Amino acid sequence: MALKTKPPQSGPIERLVHVPADGVTLEGALAVPAGARGIVLFAHGSGSSRHSPRNNFVARALQAGSLGTLLIDLLTEQEDATYETRFDIDLLARRLTSVTAWLGKEPATQRLEIGYFGASTGAAAALKAAAVLGSTIKAVVSRGGRPDLAESALGLVHAPTLLIVGGFDDVVIDLNRQAYARLTCAKELVIVPGATHLFEEPGTLEEVARLATQWFSRYLGSAGRGKP
Repeated sequence: MALKTKPPQSGPIERLVHVPADGVTLEGALAVPAGARGIVLFAHGSGSSRHSPRNNFVARALQAGSLGTLLIDLLTEQEDATYETRFDIDLLARRLTSVTAWLGKEPATQRLEIGYFGASTGAAAALKAAAVLGSTIKAVVSRGGRPDLAESALGLVHAPTLLIVGGFDDVVIDLNRQAYARLTCAKELVIVPGATHLFEEPGTLEEVARLATQWFSRYLGSAGRGKP
């Protein structure tokens, strides 16, 4: 008699995870709603962490839109205490690829398509990792990011990429426009009026969450694949 295999868990999942990567163990918060259409891996900016209130706000919006999230610290506490390490884009991108591989093996997430959400320097790491992983990454969103720091990797990114910048963040707007010109994938640049770099102004972070949910819903999961 053939043995019956246990089906993957279909109910909501919310737990702390520990992911081996690059010789260290990274701690993260995994949340997968029932019937999730995909999962979004967050790459935080320098000096931030998985406890970032802004990224957690966006993560909750994504979860409400039937998307799983993984907010994870790409650096250990000791590494994060070193200024230079915070800006080591290659190291952060390498860690992202390791966490992405873990998602592909974890029973709760292995069937879900993967997107990246990057903030500040984390956006550059997300784009570099997306360039390496090719079709494995289905979409990228950058919030107040520094995609210019991804340099030559920009032309190798295949994942549809959304760049979100605050309307009062003049320097970062220019840097995003330069990076946007170098991207050859499906792309969009949205400037949120009245927002500064951290999107602390009323309604601006809600707009970021709305735009991100819309973008990932479009490109993650078979129901949204291929929509213009």
